[in-house]
Amino acid sequence: MSPFVLCRVHFSCSRIWNRDKSRAVLLWRCRGVWGWGEGFQPEEFLTSPIPDAMKQTHPRPLPKSDRMDWKTIIYVILLVSLRVAKALPRTSQDIEEKTSIGQRFSQLQESNFKAIALILFAQYVPGGTLGRAAAMAEGVTALARRCAAAATDSPDCLKPLDRIFLDTICQEENLPRSADCCAKKDPERNDCFLSLKNSSRGFSSPLERPDAEAACRNHSQHGQPLTGYFIYEVSRRHPFLYAPTILSVALQYEEMMENCCGSAEGPSHHMEECFQRQAPKVVKLIKEDSLRQEHTCGILKKFGERTLKALKLAQISQRFPKADFVTVHKLVVAVADMHKDCCRGDTLGCMRDREEILRYVCSSQHVLSSRIQQCCEKPLLQRSECILHVENDDKPAGLSPHVREFIEDKGICERFAQEKDMHLARFLYEYSRRHPEFSAQMLLRIGKGYEDLLRECCSPGAPSGCRSRGEEELRKHIYETQSVMRTSCDIYKEKGDYYFQNELLMSFTKKMPQLTSAELIKFTKEMTTIGSKCCQLGQDKLLPCAEEHLDLVLGEICRRHLADPINPGVCRCCSSSYAFRRPCIGKLEIDESYVPLALTPGLFAFHGDLCTSEEEKLQHRKQEMLVTFLKYKPQISPEQLGSVTAAFTAMRERCCREANPEACFLKECCFSPLNFILQSCSGSSLP
Repeated sequence: MSPFVLCRVHFSCSRIWNRDKSRAVLLWRCRGVWGWGEGFQPEEFLTSPIPDAMKQTHPRPLPKSDRMDWKTIIYVILLVSLRVAKALPRTSQDIEEKTSIGQRFSQLQESNFKAIALILFAQYVPGGTLGRAAAMAEGVTALARRCAAAATDSPDCLKPLDRIFLDTICQEENLPRSADCCAKKDPERNDCFLSLKNSSRGFSSPLERPDAEAACRNHSQHGQPLTGYFIYEVSRRHPFLYAPTILSVALQYEEMMENCCGSAEGPSHHMEECFQRQAPKVVKLIKEDSLRQEHTCGILKKFGERTLKALKLAQISQRFPKADFVTVHKLVVAVADMHKDCCRGDTLGCMRDREEILRYVCSSQHVLSSRIQQCCEKPLLQRSECILHVENDDKPAGLSPHVREFIEDKGICERFAQEKDMHLARFLYEYSRRHPEFSAQMLLRIGKGYEDLLRECCSPGAPSGCRSRGEEELRKHIYETQSVMRTSCDIYKEKGDYYFQNELLMSFTKKMPQLTSAELIKFTKEMTTIGSKCCQLGQDKLLPCAEEHLDLVLGEICRRHLADPINPGVCRCCSSSYAFRRPCIGKLEIDESYVPLALTPGLFAFHGDLCTSEEEKLQHRKQEMLVTFLKYKPQISPEQLGSVTAAFTAMRERCCREANPEACFLKECCFSPLNFILQSCSGSSLP
């Protein structure tokens, strides 16, 4: 099926809304918004001490030839090149049928194969231990070694790779939650294990963070095993993360440990500063790749393959505007197939697909873009990141900004009737390659508008000139979208980060009062960061920057809704159409179904923490109180809210000058003008 957006409700909002909410809450708390465990900070395990289990993985020292040099492994696996693809395979299964475990072993070499195996077992059994994952990796590697050396393949060597890995897991006794899956036959067994991977997100508890000296001492004593432990911990915490990404991050981890611990005799505060400076860089790739992957999988799961293909068609057409439609279409299909494997948790298939796509792209530079040459000269994994962030190529000279032939040609309705999806895909391709200044989501909305226009104007009895209004409607939509973004940026530039976030908090608390204060502050903080990043850009880059980053945040909100339903309005926006999700949420108003918080003695308790001199903490505390107040009085007018804010500010200034601020706050809470305002807002009185 050709790629194009299809706005379709894939489930009933009422059914989701009425489902067992206790189960949904449990699933949400296990998953976490970013895919980290609840309360888990990825920086915490960067300098964690090596556990006893890791030290005991090999009870006796290994011969030097048998030791796993992680840096060598990582460098080799990023440089390895299986073959140059001249054409993309039809599906990953086509490759699987031709690639045995022995062939894969020979392609990757032993150390690399073993590293990938460790990641796979850590991801499939996240509740297991490092020792057992390492033992299973050793077992599979031994089989692969025998198969590669054998003159003829035995039946075990001819099994599909995923079946070999699952058989290995099922031969182990007492692995967490695996017995039920192992009792099933393939492919149900594989699907069962994939469902366990889904439910295990956030399963792992955070590790304690030691001081810098302890981290460097562990590194000097257990350098390579510590890197293996790092790979294992990242893998089990991120069961869907692309394996070469994990190895790439492990290389950055190695470099950080060497940089920060290189002079262990120096003052410890220098090591601490080094970790504080470099640790965020190490985890940045994990965070970004995890969010990107979860977002894409969410689109695929909720809106289907057709919508995902449409999105990729718009993005690839913008990136490579000189490429012909056939080449772009071929890439779109391959990328969609890759995401299907990745989102199912098929790590091997996901890796294969990405390798093939990268090789195809780099062997087709003359057709796609001259700007990817430097990317294609990089090692395999770095190649992927480079191509992902490369600037859009220049449009072909003389390319008109209009596509009037898709409206004015006499044979349009016949082509639409005969090859609907392909015709719509060609329109989206032609329009996207002409307009890099538009976001991919906006291009999908334009595509949907074009589809609706043809449905109406190509139907029997449609008035003459029906299609001519399409261009005017297009201009109107473009103007409205650009106006929304410009207005938001004007407010951001006028108010700055803190007050702009407060504006967002007031809006989203009224739209989604069921979210916690922490969630509302987190989501609006991310939106504010988008303002700081995108509002400084020119008009040609503002829209793609703002809407595509905002789409990631709205994706988080919608995944939060799927785990624990928020309200019917959010349900409608998150399920009816991917392309129109942002405008839909933007138009939401006060949730009329929400029952406001009751006025209780502790609801507006003021304490000495309001007198902190740390501005960031004070702002966070005030934002928590703002959210609570709006949940208590969602219908409050701007004038009333201004009065409450002024009274609160005056009360805080008075009490923070007192010797006993706590007593002052208690007194003010009962007798100040703030209490009077709260009473007038609620019709009740504070105790």
